Amino acid sequence: MSLVRRLARPLLASNFVMGGIDQFRHPAMQADAARPLVTKMAPTLKMPNDPELFVRVNGGAMAAAGTLLAFGKLPRLSALVLSATIVPSTYTQYQFWTERDPAAKRVQKQHFMKNLGLLGGALLASVDTEGRPGLAWRSRRAAKDAKRAAAQAKKDARHAAKAAKREASMAVHKAGDKVGV
Repeated sequence: MSLVRRLARPLLASNFVMGGIDQFRHPAMQADAARPLVTKMAPTLKMPNDPELFVRVNGGAMAAAGTLLAFGKLPRLSALVLSATIVPSTYTQYQFWTERDPAAKRVQKQHFMKNLGLLGGALLASVDTEGRPGLAWRSRRAAKDAKRAAAQAKKDARHAAKAAKREASMAVHKAGDKVGV
């Protein structure tokens, strides 16, 4: 792993881990803001209509995925989970478009934009293959190798069949020579 990844992953993850722990330990602070979204989404997602539970689960997922990302364990999956967890948090906590006070609106907008930047970083981390080929390339390569191996096996089988036919023909001729003596 490169030095940049060793530094960048924990730096990106730190905000998620701290925010996730805070959400998990103190869900009431965000539950009121999450209530409209949870009420709207709960029936669709077949989940309980409990904003505090939603905030705790989101915070737990955020802290767990952030920890995994920081330690470089399942980095692409954990970054994808972080991307999914920051969207509802950002939407519910930083609705600057509803704020009337200009100073409060500016602060809300700054936090909203910071979270958009974190979302961008998490999305980039979710597609980072660390210089190794991605799954799509590896699957295409495996299909190409399998096709080549099948063609070679077919060619080898054809050669083996011709050789067996020659051997059988020679055996018949030898047997005929022995009978005729």
